[in-house]
Amino acid sequence: MKKLLVLCLIFLPLTLFAQEVKIAIVNTGEIITLMPEFSDMERKMADLNAQYEKEFKIMNDEYTKKYSEYVAQQDSLTENIKLRRQQDIQDLETRIQNYVPEAQQAIQRQQEALFAPIQEKLQNAIKVVGDEKGYTYILNPQALLYRSDNAIDATTFVKEKLGIK
Repeated sequence: MKKLLVLCLIFLPLTLFAQEVKIAIVNTGEIITLMPEFSDMERKMADLNAQYEKEFKIMNDEYTKKYSEYVAQQDSLTENIKLRRQQDIQDLETRIQNYVPEAQQAIQRQQEALFAPIQEKLQNAIKVVGDEKGYTYILNPQALLYRSDNAIDATTFVKEKLGIK
């Protein structure tokens, strides 16, 4: 009886691991680029970039104008006005230098905020497909070191869930 119990304890873990493991792949990069939300995000990001570039150009033009005026008039200006204009030019130069990294950070934050719901929608669709098809794991093919030709590609199933052709 003890031998039977020991054999059961030895083989029990093996039967637990013998369950079928279904692994599929989903090309998330391909799907994201086909999602209408992604093209909306790209359009919004292009508009935002254009706004920041326009603002930068205005600041740069103002700097160029003030500097040119200062250089042309500096000989005829009093020392007090000369110092004030130099300070104005330096302040504008500092604003321009600070503007670039601030704009880049704002653009990055906006992109992350717009991309998060797209990722969430994709993740939800992948989860639904995984549950419906009984996949144990769903992997992204870009992260794989090896992929067999007979691997299950669930990309089309996820596209269908998202209404993408």
